Amino acid sequence: MAARGRKAGFKMTDEHRDKIAKSNILRRLIDFSEGKVGVDMAPHQVTAALGLMRKVLPDLSAVEVDADVTQNVISAKPLTPEEWAEQYASED
Repeated sequence: MAARGRKAGFKMTDEHRDKIAKSNILRRLIDFSEGKVGVDMAPHQVTAALGLMRKVLPDLSAVEVDADVTQNVISAKPLTPEEWAEQYASED
């Protein structure tokens, strides 16, 4: 019997299967690191799971940004509506 909302003959893509598998690995690592009852992992299982996660998730490493920023200051004090209109009125 097909799951609710799916048409008969639905086939899950490999991408969907990968996402599910990766989320299960991550969930198990989080549960283990939080010390949840019933979640035990041997050291080699943790190492293998972390290795898989490194292949899947981007590493959050420091990124250096090299940029030139310029700021133009028009006025040190706010202009009144009259001053603004005088300064920025279009010349027709």
